[in-house]
Amino acid sequence: MIFFGTFKNMQRRHTTLREKGRRQAIRGPAYMFNAKGTSLTPEEERFLDSAEYGNIPVVRKMLEESKTLNFNCVDYMGQNALQLAVGNEHLEVTELLLKKENLARVGDALLLAISKGYVRIVEAILNHPAFAQGQRLTLSPLEQELRDDDFYAYDEDGTRFSHDITPIILAAHCQEYEIVHILLLKGARIERPHDYFCKCNECTEKQRKDSFSHSRSRMNAYKGLASAAYLSLSSEDPVLTALELSNELARLANIETEFKNDYRKLSMQCKDFVVGVLDLCRDTEEVEAILNGDVNFQVWSDHHRPSLSRIKLAIKYEVKKVNLSLRTPFCLPLAITMPSSRELTSTLEPWFPPWPHVVTNAKRTGKLTWPSPSPAGMIWSECKEIWEEGPREYVLHLWNLLDFGMLSIFVASFTARFMAFLKASEAQLYVDQHVRDDTLHNVSLPPEVAYFTYARDKWWPSDPQIISEGLYAIAVVLSFSRIAYILPANESFGPLQISLGRTVKDIFKFMVIFIMVFVAFMIGMFNLYSYYRGAKYNPAFTTVEESFKTLFWSIFGLSEVISVVLKYDHKFIENIGYVLYGVYNVTMVVVLLNMLIAMINNSYQEIEEDADVEWKFARAKLWLSYFDEGRTLPAPFNLVPSPKSFYYLIMRIKMCLIKLCKSKAKSCENDLEMGMLNSKFRKTRYQAGVRNSENLTANNTFSKPTRYQKIMKRLIKRYVLKAQVDRENDEVNEGELKEIKQDISSLRYELLEEKSQATGELADLIQQLSEKFGKNLNKDHLRVNKGKDI
Repeated sequence: MIFFGTFKNMQRRHTTLREKGRRQAIRGPAYMFNAKGTSLTPEEERFLDSAEYGNIPVVRKMLEESKTLNFNCVDYMGQNALQLAVGNEHLEVTELLLKKENLARVGDALLLAISKGYVRIVEAILNHPAFAQGQRLTLSPLEQELRDDDFYAYDEDGTRFSHDITPIILAAHCQEYEIVHILLLKGARIERPHDYFCKCNECTEKQRKDSFSHSRSRMNAYKGLASAAYLSLSSEDPVLTALELSNELARLANIETEFKNDYRKLSMQCKDFVVGVLDLCRDTEEVEAILNGDVNFQVWSDHHRPSLSRIKLAIKYEVKKVNLSLRTPFCLPLAITMPSSRELTSTLEPWFPPWPHVVTNAKRTGKLTWPSPSPAGMIWSECKEIWEEGPREYVLHLWNLLDFGMLSIFVASFTARFMAFLKASEAQLYVDQHVRDDTLHNVSLPPEVAYFTYARDKWWPSDPQIISEGLYAIAVVLSFSRIAYILPANESFGPLQISLGRTVKDIFKFMVIFIMVFVAFMIGMFNLYSYYRGAKYNPAFTTVEESFKTLFWSIFGLSEVISVVLKYDHKFIENIGYVLYGVYNVTMVVVLLNMLIAMINNSYQEIEEDADVEWKFARAKLWLSYFDEGRTLPAPFNLVPSPKSFYYLIMRIKMCLIKLCKSKAKSCENDLEMGMLNSKFRKTRYQAGVRNSENLTANNTFSKPTRYQKIMKRLIKRYVLKAQVDRENDEVNEGELKEIKQDISSLRYELLEEKSQATGELADLIQQLSEKFGKNLNKDHLRVNKGKDI
């Protein structure tokens, strides 16, 4: 009895202190979150306290026996008993609460369980009748505001999660593979956002109402779509889906500049997913499946080579971490095994300029030395490439632009030389017709004819021959730069070539600021000294051309200070010239040039830090170009139709004839069937039979997974298992300790309840024994007294 009383006092004291702490918490921060303080009855406070700490017996007893309990009551933070139980991972308490009808904030509890990764609690909540139809999983809290229930908490301050977050989106954000799988089985999906420039009524209304919220909802949806958990479990071809999504996100990064970094991270996340799946391949068959896509339905080339569609797509979208196990393609084995390779023929073509001097003394002799057919073959090759790839894809490759520019300049050079040849031929024809003397010294010729007898020092600056020679010199420089195309094949020269390309891009960015500053000072100095032509020691700044030359060469220290000095005593103009010229040199030499050097150094450091990946990516692009279908022979032999061309022509004619015959046969069969199907019933029956056969074929196709689907399923299983193992290894022990602490707390309350019941039963037993013993004592006492009386 003494022990039982002491225990009751200790338990009452502990409960009183805990309730006192809760009341203080309610009195304190309540006014920070609510306009009016939350008033709870002692019964509700005890109920919330029991749900929070996992006191299962008290919660069960209050739910079963109390008639005045409001089980939807909330604390000062706006959390009801279900949310408190879910937040502290009390599965038994959650199951007890879910059995009650009209339970509020079930959606909030589900989102809370998903965010904490409590799989068993998520399963228990999804078994609630509210999720029977599945509509609750597809609608966001914002879309369910029109409903009259309180499935989600709609207060003025907002909830724990954004109103556009659905359970499947939150599970994808948290990388909860098991929960994502459960929700997908329930029919939940993440809808892909509309195009950024979509003008539908829904997008227009959201953009007009709150553009920032609309952008955030798009970002949350894309975060879910780019999640490795959602990509792995929701798509039949996760690699293709990830590649296309990475390209879309990279494009959105350039459109929605407010979330540029976020979209770039998501794009990189999709690329890392592809690389992670590729790293799990264990044999050649799996690698081929990843590189080629669906091998059962793959369109193979005429030489029975795989198209490598996935790896081409990865290179197009710049997935640089994809490592290819390919051998270095040398020209000789390539010519034997892949004679139709486009890049092989480009390698075999001469690197030197294809145009010889077309006109040799054409002005004097009127004879033209025709060029070799190699340029024509190269032009024909570029035209075929534009036709096959399309203008847009052709322009995206800088080497194609280089070849196109080089050939265009060569064509312009030849055209100018040809015009000079025509003029010289006309002059020669006039001489042959009107001049009979062999010497032209004593003959009077028209100026347009006599011009062709002059020496080079008397030619016009716009002479076609001079223009042709200048264009030819530029084209020669460009033709030699084509050698840099094969540099990525070497480990030493590859990173240097990549750094050089990045440097060129930096220079183009720098040129915007450079041109702006340069033009400003050029026009200003010209306006200052244009009135002093002839009054200076040199012609600098007196014309726009001289101003350009002086300022340009001053960057390299080749201009003198005397360029701003006047012969007149106009000190004000001269001082202004000194100041402007000094500011220009400081701005260009000290600031801008050093900024350009810093930009180039930064680009080089970025390449150097990741030199191996950058080099292998550039080498992969070079190697892969050798496997593309292209012309069989190098220029100029590609102008001659090859046997392969005749073979393709015959096969195309054959295919056209087969299609024509099939179309005629089909039309005849349709006419016959229409004649046989006299009644509407028979026609309907025939169509139903056709639909049934199509459905049966589709079911058979679906029931039998392809080889590619089997391989992809194996890889995704490995990826999911690896992700789960990595997550278990990376988890902090603090969470596990907290879970153990909560389990101990729940066990403590259960033991206390059992002990309380056992103590009560013991007290009743003792009382019964004492009563019984007291009765026996009384009886004995009465007997003694009766004995004494007797």
